[in-house]
Amino acid sequence: MTALEAKRRFGGMVRESFRPGKVPAEVMRRMLRDHAGDDPRVILGPGIGRDAAVIEFGERLLVAKTDPITFATEEIGWYAVQVNANDIATTGATPRWFLATILLPEGCAGEGLVEEIFSQIRAACLDLGVSLCGGHTEVTLGLKRPVVVGAMLGEVHRAGLVRPDGAMPGDRILLTKGIAIEGTAVLAREHPRLANLLGPDEVKRCRAFLRDPGIGVTLEARLACDTAAVHAMHDPTEGGVATALHEMAEASGVGMTIQAEAIPVLPETRRVCDLLGLDPLGLLASGALLLAVSPTDRDNVVEALGRRGIAVADIGEVTSPRQGVLLLRGGEACPLPIFQQDEAARALAGL
Repeated sequence: MTALEAKRRFGGMVRESFRPGKVPAEVMRRMLRDHAGDDPRVILGPGIGRDAAVIEFGERLLVAKTDPITFATEEIGWYAVQVNANDIATTGATPRWFLATILLPEGCAGEGLVEEIFSQIRAACLDLGVSLCGGHTEVTLGLKRPVVVGAMLGEVHRAGLVRPDGAMPGDRILLTKGIAIEGTAVLAREHPRLANLLGPDEVKRCRAFLRDPGIGVTLEARLACDTAAVHAMHDPTEGGVATALHEMAEASGVGMTIQAEAIPVLPETRRVCDLLGLDPLGLLASGALLLAVSPTDRDNVVEALGRRGIAVADIGEVTSPRQGVLLLRGGEACPLPIFQQDEAARALAGL
């Protein structure tokens, strides 16, 4: 539907058109304030910086998440399982059951494409010990590419729940692996110019980031929770690690001071960003896990993850909310940027 068609159909409801990416946070705050439900069994409902919902469900808590895959086309089924499992894992829960709504574009939706997507979903579910338990599949008018909307359910013992609003002043902020792993893989697979700008070996390495170092964070979330009393976790996605840090700070009502030089950027990511004129701080970032832990637990978490080959960087400190979220670069402090449009969306716009 074009903007003009939308105006004709919805009349006065269409006052502006947002850019591709997340709906602006101020709009979402208002929508959730005015329209979210108030069931007392919902222990953790929707909000900025909240990766999943948590619902009272007997002896254990039910954790629920839904997330679409709209940037990627290659390995879209595998991708959908991983990113939804990530958000379950940030609550300390174990992903258990997956549902998928698969929307296919007319003109290229045959049995082969359906088989490929279902095979990818099954492989990812087997890797994570998850069961595909439902969903919906159709050929949809107006689509240019397949879209998979995943929904993941998980469970956690009450004592093991990690809330997104638990970060406290004095906590250390840890980041696993590196930033923009997801964005590096997506751009290497989807951006037509990169194949000409990068060498064949570079393209191959960037494309492989989807699995190595990988966009999943369920293992490191579980290891961290088994090692220490993690105060909060967050899975950075659209808008990159910068936007995720703002979301994490808002969820807990705190400030943060982030050391720019401490944020790990893998060489392949840096190269892709330099070639396309992108800021890695605002590029799709699944594959990194943000954790807020007590300073006394920091070394234990770093060592536990290190023993499994997972790199961890201490990138900053949780501070008073009065300070805001600051980025220290070269000894100078400035507000950490927020990326309303992900850098991947900007790079792929119009292609």
